[in-house]
Amino acid sequence: MDRERRAEGLAHAQRAIAAKQCVVMPTDTVYGIAADAFSAQAVATLLAAKGRGRSMPPPVLIPRLQTMDGLATEIPEAGRRLAEKFWPGPLTLIFHAQPSLTWDLGDTYGTVALRIPDDEVAQSLLTITGPLAVSSANRTGRPAAQTAEDARDQLAESVEVYLDDGVRPVQGSGSEAGVPSTIVDCTGDRLRVVRQGGLSLEALREVVPEILGVGEEPEQAQSEQAEPEQVEPESAVVAEAEGAAAGEQVQGAAAEQPRD
Repeated sequence: MDRERRAEGLAHAQRAIAAKQCVVMPTDTVYGIAADAFSAQAVATLLAAKGRGRSMPPPVLIPRLQTMDGLATEIPEAGRRLAEKFWPGPLTLIFHAQPSLTWDLGDTYGTVALRIPDDEVAQSLLTITGPLAVSSANRTGRPAAQTAEDARDQLAESVEVYLDDGVRPVQGSGSEAGVPSTIVDCTGDRLRVVRQGGLSLEALREVVPEILGVGEEPEQAQSEQAEPEQVEPESAVVAEAEGAAAGEQVQGAAAEQPRD
């Protein structure tokens, strides 16, 4: 996309977002369908376009790290370290949402899933629109769109603007074709991966060694990272209780999180 066409496309997309309509935009993982995160009408239109209900709320893409503190609260230090290390990139972090925000993303149980995409067009759009509710640009149950044409074939007239910037992910970007972002729940006592995607558990553990993998119990993580004699029986019991509490929160906060 040349500079002039990109500017025209971004301006058109900005007008559509302001009018509570949906747009399709490239990201660093797959193409996404986007809407104003602060408009319940726009988010409902997005969910309807995908054939998805309120039980699968979309994550929110943001333009810069500082925006995280305006949208989330009780951000754990470990979650902040992951954001600082891997944003922009294929990592979605679930936090407690700021209670003062007047938005309706669906059945979020007081949480919000945030990400900064590592894509120039996406960041340019987010800079002029602010936070956007974004899910993969496909009908639910069908493959995520890797081109704007793929998205158009599935979403058709339910989208006002299609921003076409070639195949996603870009070759050499480090993201695998059709692989969504990794999702980490940061609302429990320990961080937990609830969907494995473009960022590996090993990479996450280089920053947060205690993070739990998908379906992993706390004592399993300890056994992988410590010698047997270093794991006290009492600590294993405490870890098991903490894991159960975290699991309850994951069900509310992160179950059925969409591809992005």
